[in-house]
Amino acid sequence: MTGSTATPRERYRQQVRAEVKERAWEQIAGVGASALSLNAIAKQMGMSGPALYRYFASRDELITELIKDAYRSLADTFRGAADLGLAGLAQALRRWALEDPQRYLLVYGTPVPGYRAPQDVTAIASEIMSTLLDACIAAGPEEAPTGEDAGLDAYLAGHRGWAAGHPAARPATLRRALAFWSRLHGLLSLELAGHFAGMDLDPELLFETEVRTLFPR
Repeated sequence: MTGSTATPRERYRQQVRAEVKERAWEQIAGVGASALSLNAIAKQMGMSGPALYRYFASRDELITELIKDAYRSLADTFRGAADLGLAGLAQALRRWALEDPQRYLLVYGTPVPGYRAPQDVTAIASEIMSTLLDACIAAGPEEAPTGEDAGLDAYLAGHRGWAAGHPAARPATLRRALAFWSRLHGLLSLELAGHFAGMDLDPELLFETEVRTLFPR
């Protein structure tokens, strides 16, 4: 509920929840998501722990809200870049990751111990994959694989739960989407963890080269 339709109490609640999430991101940047503490956030905000729990009932509820916000942001980013093709989606993904590394790492980094995302979080994440699969279909058919690559296509034909019910029928489409997801996220994870800096390598050049390799013009 937003704007003039919200009562003063509702607007205040929204403001407090927004500040809690902002403080949570700051804490995650300092100590990591696994050490997120509602009591520590309450202390920063000059509130008691029980008072803060009126806005977020648990640490997991707060993490869920942060993850939803992150996935929604990426889903919107992908939708906005959908007409740019697979290379455009790849560049949009990297810009999104670099814009807020902690947001990226919360959803694509090391899982938070003991946390399990609810189904509605998975549904938002599925929108991202659906946009990617649409772009893979629009990119046109790939050459029929041979040898060991044909074995992967046969495997993907029977293992497509990660495609979240998308009607993409060709295993080659699934293979293209999986290559995008695994190879580009691999590069981004290494970049955001600082490994390329330690190797004295240019992460942007590596990413752009991988995109051209995956999606030659």
